Amino acid sequence: MKVEIWSDVMCPFCYVGKKHFESALAALPFKDKITVEWKSFQLDPTLPAEGADISTKEYLVQRKGMPMEQVEGMLNHLKQAGESVGIVFNQDKSIPVNTFRAHRFIHFAQEQGKGNEAEEALFYAHFTAGKNVGNVDELVSLGEQIGLDATAVRAFLLTDEQSDEVKADIVEAQTLGISGVPFFVLDRKYGISGAQPVEAFVEALTQAYQESQPGFEMKGDNGAGACGPDGCEI
Repeated sequence: MKVEIWSDVMCPFCYVGKKHFESALAALPFKDKITVEWKSFQLDPTLPAEGADISTKEYLVQRKGMPMEQVEGMLNHLKQAGESVGIVFNQDKSIPVNTFRAHRFIHFAQEQGKGNEAEEALFYAHFTAGKNVGNVDELVSLGEQIGLDATAVRAFLLTDEQSDEVKADIVEAQTLGISGVPFFVLDRKYGISGAQPVEAFVEALTQAYQESQPGFEMKGDNGAGACGPDGCEI
């Protein structure tokens, strides 16, 4: 069974949702039968590629039009939500940045079986370490950390490869009616929006997996005549 996850590196609930999803997956006896594909989504494609010169708080005040007190309250709520799943949100250090290059990096890593590792590294770098995930040198360093060849990562990032794939993901999200992230698509049959509780993921994944399996149901009278290795029943 395939699970596709639309996500953006700058989305804190995508990080929380990833942790909830992984906890649910770990509890399932059929977890090895599920493949995960990360899909690109951009919350703000107008940000500069090398990052904005303002803090996350200032950015949210400008972008959302909210007073600073409300933004600080929202960030405190996120910090508590992060702590419950082992995430340290240091959004006083986070750099608002255009995530298009980071999404290209994810596609590159995913082709080499490192999609989950790339997502985790990028989330940690952005939200906890305060790194600029739009910077080529930072992405090369992250690539090395997850076992990718640094020279290959740099060479890739200096091209426009995987740009069409990132754009296709974004268009596909619009086609599916996805307007916010995280968004999980289970076997192209069910959608889960947001960082749902672990139990909700377990229930949805179990239902989707069961429905993906070939069905077999006994019909008729089990007592009807039949023959087996030990003879026939009349």
